[in-house]
Amino acid sequence: MRVDKPIGTYLLLAPALWGLIIASNGLPSLFLLTTFVVGSVVMRSAGCTTNDLADRKLDGFVERTRSRPLVTGEVSVSEALCLLAALLTLALWLVMQTNWLTVQLSIVGAVLTIIYPFMKRFTHLPQVVLGAAFSWSIPMAFAATSANLPSGLWWLFVANLLWVVVYDTQYAMVDREDDLQVGIKSTAILFGDLDTRVILALQVLCLLSFVATGLSFGLGPIYFISIALVGALFLRHRKLINNRSRETCFQAFNESKWIGLIVAVGLLGHYSVSTV
Repeated sequence: MRVDKPIGTYLLLAPALWGLIIASNGLPSLFLLTTFVVGSVVMRSAGCTTNDLADRKLDGFVERTRSRPLVTGEVSVSEALCLLAALLTLALWLVMQTNWLTVQLSIVGAVLTIIYPFMKRFTHLPQVVLGAAFSWSIPMAFAATSANLPSGLWWLFVANLLWVVVYDTQYAMVDREDDLQVGIKSTAILFGDLDTRVILALQVLCLLSFVATGLSFGLGPIYFISIALVGALFLRHRKLINNRSRETCFQAFNESKWIGLIVAVGLLGHYSVSTV
């Protein structure tokens, strides 16, 4: 469940919070906030469990994953399957507390979560599937808040999807040599020597999508300042990954959690000022 490594939960929770803040014009209800926070923890745990089950015969060959409990035998396959069933049941119960549109959308989210770990066997774009899975909380947040899906939310969806591809490609750069030996596919392998340039292009597209989001929802200067700060952090990460070392690529990935916070603060700042 990676409870000891909460960065994945932060990265999954960030777009859900963005969606909730915009959909509720600044202040989500305590009920929805609690539901999405708990739901993010549960679904991230379910995703990690599914990933470990799918990769249990491969993780032993990768330096970063060889100590995972299914590899070492600390946890059995049947125990992991029981845990996954319990997590998905809890997630279903949580979403049932909202409305029918959110329930329908959650089915797509669950499918994306379950199929993602298997994509690295068939395509060099598993990061895109992960991006869709992590971004799906955005339409769910709008649906849960107002039972409505305004067109502007898809700009936020695209921005988050591109951001996920960026930081997960940086993450995949850490494992690139091991993945090549095992036969696991990733965008880091697909991009090859162009990896840093493609990441820069994706970062630019991500920023433009954030700008389009702001224009779609009539967001003000505080929000756009937060996006400028995201751009500055992107430039820092670009410098970190230039040498393609495992340590600095992982550092860039690990610092991505601050981007989610920066955007959330920008959104809260906008709505707090606009309501005064």
